[in-house]
Amino acid sequence: MAQHEHTYAVIMAGGVGSRFWPMSRSARPKQFLDILDRGRTLIQMTADRLSPMVPLDRLYVVTNARYKADILAQLPGIPEDQVLCEPFMRNTAPCLAYAARRIVARDPEATMVVAPADHLIEDEAGFIDVLSVAVHRAAESSQLLTLGITPTRPDTGYGYIQFEDLPGAEDSRLRQVRTFTEKPDLSLAKKFLSSGDFCWNAGIFVWSVQSVLDRFEDQMPDLHNLFEEHKEDLGTAREEAAVLAIYGAAENISIDYGIMEKAPNVGVVLGEYGWSDLGTWGSLYDKLDRDAEGHAVSGASLISEGSSGLMVAAQGKKLIVAKGLEDFIVVDTPDALLICPRSEEQWVKQLVSRLKAEKGEPLV
Repeated sequence: MAQHEHTYAVIMAGGVGSRFWPMSRSARPKQFLDILDRGRTLIQMTADRLSPMVPLDRLYVVTNARYKADILAQLPGIPEDQVLCEPFMRNTAPCLAYAARRIVARDPEATMVVAPADHLIEDEAGFIDVLSVAVHRAAESSQLLTLGITPTRPDTGYGYIQFEDLPGAEDSRLRQVRTFTEKPDLSLAKKFLSSGDFCWNAGIFVWSVQSVLDRFEDQMPDLHNLFEEHKEDLGTAREEAAVLAIYGAAENISIDYGIMEKAPNVGVVLGEYGWSDLGTWGSLYDKLDRDAEGHAVSGASLISEGSSGLMVAAQGKKLIVAKGLEDFIVVDTPDALLICPRSEEQWVKQLVSRLKAEKGEPLV
């Protein structure tokens, strides 16, 4: 595919991936790990799949300052000044306002693709096809777009988008957004699925950089004004101090709540390309190949007797032996071992909060 000279991408890579403990730690979270055992980390796979449309010289990564060295090591060739370092976490609205400001100063005509660093997409050609529809629409209009995934089950772990026809759309996959709903209960998720006019929210966004900055000005004026006060410092030696001042005063708020759920004229592009947000060990289990006993194994060697449905992960091809276990998560690292029923995987995040209070780093 020909690369569009005004298309830029922003990878959000500041999360800590606590549900993938003990392999994902705050010092080295899951986006920098090869948890799929494919020889590429999640952030490398994200950059790879965007590369047909966006080369490294138009790729920006927003992350915590502590991860800058990891990004430069894992994405050789990315310009250092395109790794944007947040002093602390303030959710996705400040993160994307920061990236948009840096991009618009370079190219006022830019179209901006936003992707989390830790998602899995199996059909990368299909993804680029859908993304190109969104990029073309965003470049030709002021519409903010998100990518929607055709749901395959009533999953309560995803956000949902209700859509309707978009009059005059140049592609049948383009729809108008009616409502956003965050993580419904099972009964509501089943109703969404049966209605046929809901999709999963992939958390991947496309917009012209000027359009989203206009929305920040209208809908989040406090954040807009913070960046406006320091706009002459961005892209200079004074940027670090400016960003510290901005983030010190900025509200902790997501782009979904701050902009997308309230913006006029939001569109969605529907598609199916093997997407998963890889939020938990269970989601990884669903995406890995499984043997005859239903075991999914990453980075380990497994001997199993009288066991079934295990999610097993380790480092260095360590041998794991299991007898009499059904539907468990087993994750081994040099300093921690997790053994937990797959049905209780959400408990892992609670455990990490407990460990942070009781043990501190480096265990979390």
